[in-house]
Amino acid sequence: MNNVDSLQPGITGRESTVVMVGNTALEVGSGGVPVFATPMLVALMEGAAVRAVQGRLPPGQITVGTRVEIWHTSATPLGMTVTAEAHLEQIDGRKLVFRVSASDSAGPVGHGYHERFIVDQAKFLAKAGEKQVQCGR
Repeated sequence: MNNVDSLQPGITGRESTVVMVGNTALEVGSGGVPVFATPMLVALMEGAAVRAVQGRLPPGQITVGTRVEIWHTSATPLGMTVTAEAHLEQIDGRKLVFRVSASDSAGPVGHGYHERFIVDQAKFLAKAGEKQVQCGR
């Protein structure tokens, strides 16, 4: 497709992961228990949003996350699979607003909203590189 016009409200993306030691709250430092970490849930939801637009942007264009508002409502223990879904709800110029949700085999584990912006990858990376130069790196 590779055409920004193919971005329409209603498109969806999905991303799944198995809860392992490396993505628990205990391991990533977001809590003291061996269950799926909230930062990892955020990453999974962002991944689902990226999948929703994958192949729908012109060459050289990407999306970057700019805002996340989620509720992590239920713990998922080691060995279970968590699946996130992102539904594109709104397009406002370059801003994309997704409704996100996640579940495991026992039921819902989180929901919320996620915003991403469409950017030119080369310009974005050049601007990030300028920061390194300004800081002497």
